[in-house]
Amino acid sequence: MPASPTNDAALAGAAAAPDADVPAEAVAPLLRGIAVLRRLTEADDGTLSLSGLEKTTGLARSTVDRLTATLARMGYVRLDGRDVTLAPRLMELGNAYLAALRLPALLSARADALADELDESVSLAVGDRDGIRFIHQATRRRAMSLSFRIGDLLPVERTAPGPLFATEWTEPDWRRWHERRAADPEDRSFPAVPPRERTAPDEDFDLRTAKAAADGWALDDQLIEPGLLAVSVPVRDPGTGRVACVASVVSHTSRHTASDLRAALLPRLRAAVAAMEDDLRTAPPPHPGPPRAGLATWTGASKQQLGREFVESLARGLTVLTAFGEGRSALTLTQVAKATGLARATARRALITHEHAGLLTPAPDGTFALTPRVLSLGFPPLSRTSLPEIAQPHLTALTDRVHESASLAVLADSGDEIQYTARASTGRVLSAHVTVGTRLPAHATAPGRILLALPEARGQGYALVDEELEAGLRSLAVPVHDRTGRVVAALNVATHASRHTTAACETELLPELSRTAGHIEADLRVAGHFVHVPPA
Repeated sequence: MPASPTNDAALAGAAAAPDADVPAEAVAPLLRGIAVLRRLTEADDGTLSLSGLEKTTGLARSTVDRLTATLARMGYVRLDGRDVTLAPRLMELGNAYLAALRLPALLSARADALADELDESVSLAVGDRDGIRFIHQATRRRAMSLSFRIGDLLPVERTAPGPLFATEWTEPDWRRWHERRAADPEDRSFPAVPPRERTAPDEDFDLRTAKAAADGWALDDQLIEPGLLAVSVPVRDPGTGRVACVASVVSHTSRHTASDLRAALLPRLRAAVAAMEDDLRTAPPPHPGPPRAGLATWTGASKQQLGREFVESLARGLTVLTAFGEGRSALTLTQVAKATGLARATARRALITHEHAGLLTPAPDGTFALTPRVLSLGFPPLSRTSLPEIAQPHLTALTDRVHESASLAVLADSGDEIQYTARASTGRVLSAHVTVGTRLPAHATAPGRILLALPEARGQGYALVDEELEAGLRSLAVPVHDRTGRVVAALNVATHASRHTTAACETELLPELSRTAGHIEADLRVAGHFVHVPPA
């Protein structure tokens, strides 16, 4: 099969106007959909207008409309007027790669503990061709703190992990790196880093790689930008001895010098890496859960419902990526077809397309595995999503259905107040009016009784407060659970007593409220699989 394009711009061009480098059996709509997702990933806040997508992908507007309608049907993007925004459900593609990799699940606790011990940011990264991608971040909250996200791609030569990965490069790897450097001297193809102001000679990276091979560690002394320092040590696969990932401690020149970072922090980083390698050596075998069932049936039903506006080949192609996961890191064509319910011919074309896009790599034994480039499909911007951001579109939809104001609340640090973190208002003249940030006594509010786990609310699964906080105000709330089952917030609808009796609140509003909480929890389960989702 042909090699993958060297960058996303090449993929977008191939999607818009396939050329001789694109395999004959590649699925053009799938390549175009991947290009759309990558353009959205590179955009501010994961949002572009439809006309912006048309311009950045080079695709016809009618094609953009059909692709985004399909992605919206899958829950991967949200359509808001003329804007298209990445949605948390898209993270299931990156989750599939991270679950198959297993490294975040096995090593993130060690990285988090080291960050707490050193009071510095700690990251785990894997190699991605001539770049590195982060797979875990344990950051410190400071005025000057690390802004890289899980899935961000950095050029190897401007990082501390880069030389460690380059110690294992082959001659074609070095040739590809030299070609990229010549074609992109300012690193414009790496949006996560500032453009390079001065181009260092290639020999500098050659020397850093040789030193990393001799020392077993590497240093970044303000290569990304002034003030940023990092020291890195490789975490080796106990079975092969090759670099599985690289652990780094990241600091700032206001706290450490480069020599101080090496002297003070490198020994503790090495000790943590040794413990990580022990964890890899003693890890139990993976326990594969069942892949999602009925995907092919769902795409067929969606096509029947939406007609030509639903691009079935795009939806089926993306579902192939979700066939992978823990215990399913390498799959044959037959296994992919069985897991997705797709015909072998359809699954085969999708695999060929994903290999061309750099999302899959084949092995000599006939299996395929996901590559780190899967994280380029929306994961970096979505990895910073908060619970209020996840909830907001669902609150708006709820308000549109019940014509009452809806809110999300969490328990304040004091423990005896709630704080509203998201809200959608109705257009009624008479409606409950609270703003985001408002605090109220927990015991007197429906959200508060959910969050305080009062016996009655816990037993019936909801709380109804009837004119206790204010005359005429009825408030109904249900819990919102994270992926572990813990209550992290309360979802609330407030109404005037003249519009809904207490019985009507339970029969008319409660089902809609519970349905909305389920939608928020579904997004939260996906978003919170490998990243921490801030509650506020």
